[in-house]
Amino acid sequence: APDTPVIDQAYSKLSNSITVEWRAVPGATNYMLTAEDGDSFVETIVKNSPGTVTGLKPATLYRITVRSINSGGKSQPSPFRKVKTVLAAPILSVHSPSCDSIAVSWKAVHMAAGFSVSLMRSDGLGRMLKQNTTNTSLIFTNLDPGALYTIKAYAWNANGMPGDDFTYNQRTSPNAPVDVKVAFSSGALRAVVSWMPSEGALSYSVTVSSGLLQLRCNTSSASCTVPSLQCGSEYSVSVTAYNDAGSSEPTDAVSLKTIPCAPVNISIEEDERGHLLVSWSSVSLGHYYVVFVKSDDGLEVHCNTSYTQCHFQSDCGFTYFISVFAYNKAGQSPLGDVFNYTTAPCCPSDFRAAFMSSDTVRVTWAPVRGADLYETRAAGGSGVVLCRDTATACTLSALQCSTAYNITVYSFSEARGSNTSCAPQYVATAPCSPEIKNITKEGLSVITVQWQPNNEEAMYVITARGEAGLWHCTSTGNSCTLMDLPCGSAFSVSAIARSPAGQSFPSYSIPLETAPCCPNDLLLTQVTQSVTNISWSVGRGAQTYITTLESPKGQAKCHTLQTYCLLGCITCGTNYTVSLRAISETGLTSSCTYQGYSSSACCPSGVKLYRLSNNGIRVFWRASDETINYKADLHGSKGNFSCTPSSGLSHCDVTKIPCGDVYTVVVAPVTDKGPKLTLFSSFCPKKIYSVTCSGSSVGMVIYRGKSNAKHI
Repeated sequence: APDTPVIDQAYSKLSNSITVEWRAVPGATNYMLTAEDGDSFVETIVKNSPGTVTGLKPATLYRITVRSINSGGKSQPSPFRKVKTVLAAPILSVHSPSCDSIAVSWKAVHMAAGFSVSLMRSDGLGRMLKQNTTNTSLIFTNLDPGALYTIKAYAWNANGMPGDDFTYNQRTSPNAPVDVKVAFSSGALRAVVSWMPSEGALSYSVTVSSGLLQLRCNTSSASCTVPSLQCGSEYSVSVTAYNDAGSSEPTDAVSLKTIPCAPVNISIEEDERGHLLVSWSSVSLGHYYVVFVKSDDGLEVHCNTSYTQCHFQSDCGFTYFISVFAYNKAGQSPLGDVFNYTTAPCCPSDFRAAFMSSDTVRVTWAPVRGADLYETRAAGGSGVVLCRDTATACTLSALQCSTAYNITVYSFSEARGSNTSCAPQYVATAPCSPEIKNITKEGLSVITVQWQPNNEEAMYVITARGEAGLWHCTSTGNSCTLMDLPCGSAFSVSAIARSPAGQSFPSYSIPLETAPCCPNDLLLTQVTQSVTNISWSVGRGAQTYITTLESPKGQAKCHTLQTYCLLGCITCGTNYTVSLRAISETGLTSSCTYQGYSSSACCPSGVKLYRLSNNGIRVFWRASDETINYKADLHGSKGNFSCTPSSGLSHCDVTKIPCGDVYTVVVAPVTDKGPKLTLFSSFCPKKIYSVTCSGSSVGMVIYRGKSNAKHI
């Protein structure tokens, strides 16, 4: 075990501990401090010097020893030292009895001979106050209101040694707020109370009292709004400041008079026509009164009086909204009941009647002030038509057409009844709708429309409406004629009647279709000697076409949906008349005639070639008509040759024709078309002949056809 340590000194600075200092012992790792008071002991293990024993009793004498410790064990206790712990700190109880004082009290401390108490502002401002006393309470006065103070107290023993100290922070209660102001809001019946902030005040309480009624408002700011005040009342207003130390004294009361209450027992009467009398009962705190009378057109008048009645002018048909306010220095009373008074309605003005149709008229008029309902009465014809509505317009339907009516508009008011002195107005309904009886076609583009006249002094308008446009005719009678209607068009024909009173409904429409148009262009083209092609332009409104070529020798006809047609069995050299019929979808037909047509002249027959002695060829044929001239054409690889006969002959000669060649021979009629000759060779048959050379320059003529070649 280590050596025994030796205590250098031992002392107490706190009431619950003693501090010991000793010289270090070689080989010691820890030290055990022991404090004994005869009844108990306290041990503490520490690493080195100095060491403190805690958990002791204040003002108590202890024996202090130290033992060194290592792994080998503990040493013997050192020689003891006697040390007494200092006095315990007094436990303070502090409060602020007023805004400039703090009271401090405490319980007696064991072994204490006296006490020392000091006080200073926590922010360091001002001087420190200190008092020594043997009592257990004292009071600091002449302090700053609402300031935070730090209080420190300790006890000392008979030897004057101080014990533990005790620190406490205490704020003085605030001073009463100053410069209290009250702003009254008449519209919201509330008051805004404001003041200068008090130092150290954490909150404020505003008290507003009137008799037994008391209202409070708490806030941390320097103003507060007190709601729900009563009209016609006088209040006392005071403010108290608070902090954690307590409250200030209430401020001197400030008087607050609220606005007067709204006047009651309001009565309105029309003492004579055009004059209104408004009266009411007086109210508390009301110095004078203002009556506002506003009509429903926005015009407002008022009366300012210290009495309890006012007179106003009025007019018929007006609704007046009447309100009475009382006033004093605080302001205007709240809005009370708003009364309305409606005078008898005036007769409607700006009367207008507009016909929507032949049996319906829309009546409008200027609004009448004060009228809740309007009645429109139309008398005429076979009875009376009524219309009731709150609007300034009424539609009278199911009226008889072409009839005079007496129309009157009456205004009604729930408060004042009806004004029955309104004058009527006379209106006439539009003409009755005509009825088309018949439509007669007078020509391709002319129709006559007939109807049943059922109105007096009416003008009738007939309209044909179609994709091609509009066509009109007018008449005061029972018929009129539409001219120049286009062909191939569809129309809807209707009639209306017009008079100074208006226009009737249109009659029921009658469909009308004009015959299809004839094609403007027609072209005939001969395809073969017996077939001709006819083509034409489109005829508006036509669905099918029938074309006809007719002559004394016969007729060729074609029915088609197209704009062209092939006609067969055409006789050559014949004059034909050309006609075309255009047929619509409904079967309407237009007959169209065109310039005559002549078919081509007939080709000759029996064409033969004969050899001549002068190296020539004679072409011979049988003419179909002696009045027709012919021409022979020979075409070969060594040349082309032609000849025409003398008048009245049916043959012609070609001289010096080379032999040893094959010739295509065509004999065709020639017609005179003005200065030129037209050859119809394309329709005549072609024959092939071979002219051979038999050992000399002149050979044989051989016909080459479907059979074998032969000499001619």
